[in-house]
Amino acid sequence: MANRTDPLAKSIHGTNPQNLVEKIVRSKIYQSTYWKEQCFGLTAETLVDKAMELDHTGGTYGGNRKPTPFLCLALKMLQIQPDKDIVVEFIKNEDYKYVRVLGAFYLRLTGTIADVYQYLEPLYNDYRKIRHKLSDGQFTLTHVDEFIDELLTKDYSCDTALPRIQKRWVLEASGTLEPRRSALEDDFEEEEEDKEEQPMEIDEPNGHENDNHRGRSPARERDRDRDRDRDRKPERHHRDRDYDRDRDYDRDYGRGRERDRDRDRERDRNRDRDRDRHRLRDDDYNRDRDRDRERDGRERERRDRDRGRHRSRSRSRDRRDRDREDGEYRRRRGRGSASPRGRGEDGGPREEPKRKKEKKEKKGEGNAPDPNDPEIIEMNKLRASLGLKPLK
Repeated sequence: MANRTDPLAKSIHGTNPQNLVEKIVRSKIYQSTYWKEQCFGLTAETLVDKAMELDHTGGTYGGNRKPTPFLCLALKMLQIQPDKDIVVEFIKNEDYKYVRVLGAFYLRLTGTIADVYQYLEPLYNDYRKIRHKLSDGQFTLTHVDEFIDELLTKDYSCDTALPRIQKRWVLEASGTLEPRRSALEDDFEEEEEDKEEQPMEIDEPNGHENDNHRGRSPARERDRDRDRDRDRKPERHHRDRDYDRDRDYDRDYGRGRERDRDRDRERDRNRDRDRDRHRLRDDDYNRDRDRDRERDGRERERRDRDRGRHRSRSRSRDRRDRDREDGEYRRRRGRGSASPRGRGEDGGPREEPKRKKEKKEKKGEGNAPDPNDPEIIEMNKLRASLGLKPLK
């Protein structure tokens, strides 16, 4: 609601008054802090106080194209559309130069061609200094008459496209405007009249010298005739002089257009250079980020590979330790070893376990006959009688 045009406002040049400001610039103004805090709820009466606080002119500035307070107040005037009398009072205000400049800028956007020339041309006589903020945020010094000349001769001012107006000599030829009179023209006419009223003081000792004097001053006679013709045809003189001024004005306007074109071309070139610089910076950033990701991936793979190698090494070490423990256990239990059957580890005869030796010894001792046994003695005697060998 704060950005809507007043319902009672009239269309300007067949469109909404706020549409005279480009959409991108208008959106920047709506998003600015000055518009939200200082321009909210302003009326035609309270807007004068804000205009009196202005200390510079300008359009947008900085990398994010921030609008100046001057441009914000101009859009606010387009939104509320003050009466023509209020705008004229803005222009006629001689105490506050920025109020005058703001009213002239608004009238250039919304006024008719006749009103633009009628109210803005007298401001050519205002030579006060004003500050203008450039697109890079720096301030430059200019004058009120230079700002008015920019409004009347150029198509673009304060980052705003100005409506096209006809040339002055076209309006003079059609009778819409009267020939322009310079503020110094009255002073020139007064000086000429003073020169004509002054009597010529000439020494006339005799008539012969007077005749010679009249014969020696044809240039003065021609000047007097020229002044007489100028007095007879002042309108033609003014028209010719205005035509010459307009012709010089058009030539200067063409030069100004060329300067504006060069300035716009340089600004586009700088914008493209900044865009390329940002693109290169983004590419370098993306390249560094990809390089860091690849390095992190390689380090992660190396850590995983080292971890797997360490795991396999520890697993094989555990297996060898377990096998060694099992072998020792088997050897302790007497379940054999990896050496050939019946042989020891050094290739010699394998030593029988202690228990087997004891059993064999007991068995051998149990089976071996005792020679002192009386039964064996009797048996051997019996066998000897029979012719048999004795028992072993």
